[in-house]
Amino acid sequence: MVIEKLKENTKKKHKEKPSSFLPLAGWANRLKPFFGAILALALGGILIALTGVNPLKAYQVMVFEAFGGTRQLTETILKATPLLIIGLGLTVAFRSKVWNIGAEGQYYIGALCGSIVALTLPNLSPWLLIPLMLIAGGIGGMLWSGIAGLLHIKRGMNVIICTLMLNYIAILLVQYVARSPLRDPNGFLPESTQFSAAAQIPTLFGGRLHLGVVLALVLVLVIYILLWRTPLGFKLRAVGSRASVARTAGMNVTGSILTALMLSGALAGIAGIIEVSYTYTRLKGNISGGYGFSGILVALLGQLHPVGVLIAAVLFSALTIGAEGLQVSLQVPAAVSQVIQALVVLFVIVGDAIARNK
Repeated sequence: MVIEKLKENTKKKHKEKPSSFLPLAGWANRLKPFFGAILALALGGILIALTGVNPLKAYQVMVFEAFGGTRQLTETILKATPLLIIGLGLTVAFRSKVWNIGAEGQYYIGALCGSIVALTLPNLSPWLLIPLMLIAGGIGGMLWSGIAGLLHIKRGMNVIICTLMLNYIAILLVQYVARSPLRDPNGFLPESTQFSAAAQIPTLFGGRLHLGVVLALVLVLVIYILLWRTPLGFKLRAVGSRASVARTAGMNVTGSILTALMLSGALAGIAGIIEVSYTYTRLKGNISGGYGFSGILVALLGQLHPVGVLIAAVLFSALTIGAEGLQVSLQVPAAVSQVIQALVVLFVIVGDAIARNK
């Protein structure tokens, strides 16, 4: 009886209720985040106009910079890849009501662990080295997030504070390692030696898209199956829906919290080593464009659904690249571009919240 009630509560938690009176009300609610984005772009247009630039021309430039050709589309996909992987991991955590704010640190530690493997075994076959690097990156991110989980479970510390503070420790640790123990002895910059060709993630069909893009798309399906087609996924969603009922039903709530947090950290770590292996080809002190924090927005914009996270990652990537192009092409101040990005995220989330309340 308790488990059946828990299933009912979980379904109600994650499914939108249809209206009994207005048949189009459900569609109207779904479109509210979209209307929020339009309103945000309209306000952004006013800001652009204040700089003396035509807003329509500015938005045309943004769309072209993100989707205007093969090169632009490739750049959008490449930037969306780490956002997607991190967003999927955070979806697992947030569905379980585990507020992991430490994806940035887990990204850094995953990059560090994968880089150690790459630098230690440079002559290994890429068929073995790349999987080992990904495994090491995933384990690194998983263990780093596990520290926060254990502090929460064993000492009752707040997950948000633990994961947030561990970000800074991870970033400073990687900066130290890149500056001293792993520093290239023949170089002058705080970075490691360049990865061997075998340690650089392979590209697809001779282009710029790489194997990590395929892995990210596969993970969309994997996370969907995990959350909605496995007993573990049901437990995680049940704990997120009503932890007290889940505990009454005999579920291991603390174990589910730790599992969700470690799975989230593992994906962030994998994203870290993929980005380092392809983009930088060496470990550096600064290896992130804020992907760990942006991944939080991507997960929320995607409404904690793998397919939604995929769409949100592409749109967020396009918005970022478009804003950068706006600054270069029309000399729109960077601050205006950043405000537009923030407005879009804020209004979409507010629109989604209004839709859910309705």
